[in-house]
Amino acid sequence: MKIGIIGAGQIGGALTRRLTAVGHEVYVANSRGPASLADLARETGAKPVTVREAARAGEVVVVTIPEKRIIDLPRDLFAGVPGEVAVIDTGNYYPQERDGRIAEIEAGMAESRWVANRLGRPVVKVFNNIYAQHLQERGRPAGSPGRIALPVAGDDKSAKETVMQLVNQIGFDTVDAGDLDESWRQQPGTPVYTSDFDAGGVQRALAQASKERTAQWRATESSPGTFAKPA
Repeated sequence: MKIGIIGAGQIGGALTRRLTAVGHEVYVANSRGPASLADLARETGAKPVTVREAARAGEVVVVTIPEKRIIDLPRDLFAGVPGEVAVIDTGNYYPQERDGRIAEIEAGMAESRWVANRLGRPVVKVFNNIYAQHLQERGRPAGSPGRIALPVAGDDKSAKETVMQLVNQIGFDTVDAGDLDESWRQQPGTPVYTSDFDAGGVQRALAQASKERTAQWRATESSPGTFAKPA
C-alpha cells in the first residue's frame, strides 16, 4: 500500500519505520522540506516529499503534527484527493505545554473533529494514546498474550476498516471507539491515554471516560508554556 505521512516527529518517525518494515511504500513530509528527511529516508527506504505530495501519495494519509500547526496546512491540501483515501489524525491537544488555547476544543469539541473541520476532510483518530517508543518497539504478532490494543474512532466504516488493518499489520489489536464525536474518550487525561491496555482493557477504559476536561488539560491565561514547564 502507498501511504503518505505528514509530520516526521516522534509518532511520524515511528510510523515511517513500522510501516516500511512491513512492506508499505511510504512518502514522508515535514514543514522543513524533503532535504531534512534524508537520514530517515536512508534508514527506512521511505521517499521524502513535500506536504502536498504526501497528501496525494496513495490510499492512506497520516497527519501527525502538533495541533496548533494544523491551521498552518494549506486549506486546499486535500482538494482533489479521492474520497476513498483514508486520512488518519494522530494528534493531541496540549494547551498548557504547546498548543495554547483553541476555543472550539475548550468549548467541548472533540479534538479530532476540530482537525477534520480544519482539513475539510473526514479523519480517523488513532495512534494518539500510545507513546512513540512503545509504538516503535511493542508491536506483537496477532494472538500474542497481552497484545496492546489501540482505540480507533471515525465516521467512515470503510476508512476505519482500512486503518484497523494497518494497525494490526504493525503489531497491535484494535478496538472500535465509535464515531469521531466519541473520540474524546481517547484524548489526554482519559483512562486509555498512554495505558498500553489489551483489547478488553481498552474497552473498559473507553467506557469509564469522562467528557469533562480536567484543569490539567485546559488552557490557562498564560498558555502555552513548555512540556518541561507547562503554563
